[in-house]
Amino acid sequence: MKLYDYHGVFNRSGKRIRLARKRLNWSQELLAARIQLNGLNIDQNAVSRAENGKRCIPDFELPFYADALGVSILWLLDLED
Repeated sequence: MKLYDYHGVFNRSGKRIRLARKRLNWSQELLAARIQLNGLNIDQNAVSRAENGKRCIPDFELPFYADALGVSILWLLDLED
């Protein structure tokens, strides 16, 4: 499967994930742990790569990120303020 980037990144929500995580003063490891508690097996490396735009984020992961960070999926996708 060929992965396509957009302006050099492989996801739209990485910057917002980082912004929300930093607002909470959480480490990437803590965010990964919170997501794991909600049932998705993810590690700090996956969070880092997502935040840096180096990893595609499957749509089924977005609710896990949004729930852990206390934001909406639309906010993560930069579709609302």
